[in-house]
Amino acid sequence: MPFTQVPGARLYWKRDGRDDAPALVLLNSIGTDMDLWDDALPHLRERFALLRIDTRGHGASTAEGGDFSLARLADDVLAVADDAGLGTFALAGVSLGGMIGMELALRAPERVTKLAPICTSATMDRAAWQDRIVKVRGEGMAAIADLAMGRFLSDRAEPAIRETVRRQLLAMDAQGYAGCGAAIRDMDLADRIFGIACPVLVVTGTRDTSTPHEGHGEHLVSRIPDAVHIALEAAHLAPLEAPQALAAALTSFLES
Repeated sequence: MPFTQVPGARLYWKRDGRDDAPALVLLNSIGTDMDLWDDALPHLRERFALLRIDTRGHGASTAEGGDFSLARLADDVLAVADDAGLGTFALAGVSLGGMIGMELALRAPERVTKLAPICTSATMDRAAWQDRIVKVRGEGMAAIADLAMGRFLSDRAEPAIRETVRRQLLAMDAQGYAGCGAAIRDMDLADRIFGIACPVLVVTGTRDTSTPHEGHGEHLVSRIPDAVHIALEAAHLAPLEAPQALAAALTSFLES
């Protein structure tokens, strides 16, 4: 299995799709792993060279404790891309993955060809995330499971999907979740995203109560130069509720 060693973490990743096709990096949300993209893969692997990465402290990626930063998480992606042999790449990221993608497009604009931030934001409630971090570090993942699940999926999600996501959430490393929560709490993207130079597709979910278009997606569209927007019938984890529609939107954007 491919792993990349970086300061304070060991990152798990997978290549998929066509090696001779344009590269597309897929990033997960906080509280999930690369399996988030499983249902979208059949619609993407014939057109792209895919790289999926478990964010540090998530899935099979390990991490030391403490607070992480978006800059550190962006550097993680670059390290894995280097090991995977990707010079330039497009990037699609859900929630935290979208935040990492925006940071990466600012830090290494020569590497990111196109960017799709999905169900994400450039600013979140700092106090709310601090409360969540304290709770997770003190009481474990079960303490925030109901809160997270209420935002991850809508009542239209299949019960089997809901059960799988909850089981993965409860099983994940609480310190990894908290460390990534600190990256969300401390991010400073809002006043910087005007500097993103690559083409950007902002994807929002009509049933997303965590980062809806109003107050979140609309700010990305208005502040990132020439960003375009599409809304999907989905809650926060769009690859689970609308995998085919999301893959179609990404393919159209990336091949245009």
